[in-house]
Amino acid sequence: MIEGVKSVSVPTYVDDRGYLTPVLQETDGLIPDIKRIYVCGNFGRGVVRGFHKHFREWKCFFVCKGAAKFVLIDDREGSSTYKQIDTYVLSSNSPSVLIIPTGVYNGWMSLEEGTVLLGISSTVFDKDHPDDVRVDPFTFGDVWSVKGR
Repeated sequence: MIEGVKSVSVPTYVDDRGYLTPVLQETDGLIPDIKRIYVCGNFGRGVVRGFHKHFREWKCFFVCKGAAKFVLIDDREGSSTYKQIDTYVLSSNSPSVLIIPTGVYNGWMSLEEGTVLLGISSTVFDKDHPDDVRVDPFTFGDVWSVKGR
């Protein structure tokens, strides 16, 4: 696992009224202060969003509906996992939060139609002062194919 990346299972509480899944709580202490929360979705299965990394921003992702494959590449030269590539699958069937620190390239691909994810960020979006580096999604090879096991 890439140093500083966390995949944290979250509970879902179910009763006769429905369900509740608490994504993050202030007391979790998993990322710096939360400054922005957003919803993101793709128009079809297999659509890739990424790659990019941030210099100041931490991100968390939670799949509200569907499933997504996340690919992360550690680009922090001082890290013990420098250049390591990891993949994660987040699904609304098994709720978890993926926490991505600064300096880690990340992107995601919808595995199901109608996939919706919640993004949680430690910074506000500021188009006049970009905090990211973006590269082609295939810069690190074909990391997006779903391979038979």
